Amino acid sequence: MAMSQQDAREAREAKLDELHERLTGAVERLVSGEDWTRALAFAARFRSRSFANTLLIWSQHLVAFEQGRVPAPAPSLVAGYKQWQSLGRQVGKGQPGYMILAPVTGRFATTTPADAQSWRRLGKGEKPRPGEVVRTKMITAKPAYVWDASQTAGDPIPEPPAPQLLDGEAPAGLWEGLAGQIEDRGFAVRRVPDESAIGGANGMTDYTAKTVVVRENMDPAAQVKTLAHELGHVLLHGPEADQARAHRGIGEVEAESVALMIGAAHGMDTSGYTIPYVSTWAARVEGSDPVEVVKATGERVRKTALAILDRLDTTQVAAGSPPGLDRDVPTRASGPHQQRPIDPAADAQPRAVTIGSVSSGRGL
Repeated sequence: MAMSQQDAREAREAKLDELHERLTGAVERLVSGEDWTRALAFAARFRSRSFANTLLIWSQHLVAFEQGRVPAPAPSLVAGYKQWQSLGRQVGKGQPGYMILAPVTGRFATTTPADAQSWRRLGKGEKPRPGEVVRTKMITAKPAYVWDASQTAGDPIPEPPAPQLLDGEAPAGLWEGLAGQIEDRGFAVRRVPDESAIGGANGMTDYTAKTVVVRENMDPAAQVKTLAHELGHVLLHGPEADQARAHRGIGEVEAESVALMIGAAHGMDTSGYTIPYVSTWAARVEGSDPVEVVKATGERVRKTALAILDRLDTTQVAAGSPPGLDRDVPTRASGPHQQRPIDPAADAQPRAVTIGSVSSGRGL
């Protein structure tokens, strides 16, 4: 018996409610520095996914492990059903997918991008008028599914190159790449002999003098980790960052979290990272739900770290999608009983296109 549109809509809403409840529970468990560190180190290996989808994958895979359906407690590589097929692999019989959030987007156009009220939504197949800027914007979300490599069988999965580091060693080219990004922001990068020159700290960012200073009496890994921390401050916490200034704990969590994700993406040991107690600073943001604060912080950290990593010419660990994946495979979930894959690029930032001679910026 065919399902009516109303039934399908209600089934989808029920799945979204389930996802929201699962995600809220996962975030609520991020109340200790240790859990936050583990979550971000994991997110660094799945950085093509949103922070929310990373937590959803992590929590559902752990349940699958506890039920004996997968051999390891942490996922390795995830992709959609048809995407695995495109790589010559098949999802195993009886292996349920991990439900995640897929964005639903629409196209909007205007000739005056600065006027927020001027944007109009384009219909399906509708072309913009001459001179209009066209941008895609996320409107809502719907459930979609991915599977871990361990839930599939078939052709071998290629092994991408991975960093190999000795204790205390910094990844090749990482200091130079991070320093270049800091200098691109108009800051000078300096080393000082020891912590006495910077008030006992490992590093310091001075927004007035436009300098970033790192002490050099640490091993190379610690120096580059400190530089990544300071780059996090440069990108996130200038004088205009009101929330971070009002709640210093947020600024330190964000900077250290950015450094952690950059280090984890290069195979560096993250066990020595010290993250302030998450529930403490999240609860201090007046008028905000701590769960929402943590979710927003996690996504802000992920986007910042990803922007940094994308500009680095360094060897990095895989980003959570199997090598050789055709990113154009159709990947959406529509019906309540259909488990269709999601494009690994679905969590990417909205793109902007200009029609005619009008320049465009990022999404609405």
